[in-house]
This record gives sequence, structure tokens and C-alpha cells, in this order.
Amino acid sequence: MVERNYRVAKGPSARGAEVDLIMRTQDGTLVFVEVRSRAERDFGGAAASVSRSKQQRCIRGAQTYLMSIHPWPPCRFDVVAMDGNELTWIPAAFDAS
Repeated sequence: MVERNYRVAKGPSARGAEVDLIMRTQDGTLVFVEVRSRAERDFGGAAASVSRSKQQRCIRGAQTYLMSIHPWPPCRFDVVAMDGNELTWIPAAFDAS
């Protein structure tokens, strides 16, 4: 694990950016992970709760983190979804576009 709960403040009344986990794979890829948990799978479960706005906050956090790294390594955005006792890791769940 590289970082945990990486947060960037945007301002006193605005939500900033956040990344739950930043990890590095054996091949050097930086993985920005959004972790979501739901007690039940109602309304699509934990994975479905990663809205576009939540993705944008994660992307902004990744961009800020990457400003200190040159050259940029390969990157991806994963989601870890916990529905009750079931854990699902979704590699490359969304991208920065």
C-alpha cells in the first residue's frame, strides 16, 4: 500500500478530492481504489453506489497525487465493493475520461 485515505481539501464549503487506497502492482501500475460498503444489495449494491461525482473526486485526488511523480506510471481506478460479507474487487472499474 502506498497511501490510505488520501484527501485534498477544496475549500471550507466544497468537497475536495479523496482516494481511499493508493496501491502499486508488481509491474509498477498505480491503482487508485474506491472502497464502498453496503449492508444489503438493495438499489444495485455497493458497486452501483460509485456515482459519477464520486468517480470525479477520486480522479481529482489521483491527479493531485500524480503531480509529485515524474514520469507518470501507468494508472487505473479500481472499486472494492463490500455487500454484507461478500467482497468484490473490480479492476479498471472506471477511467479518467
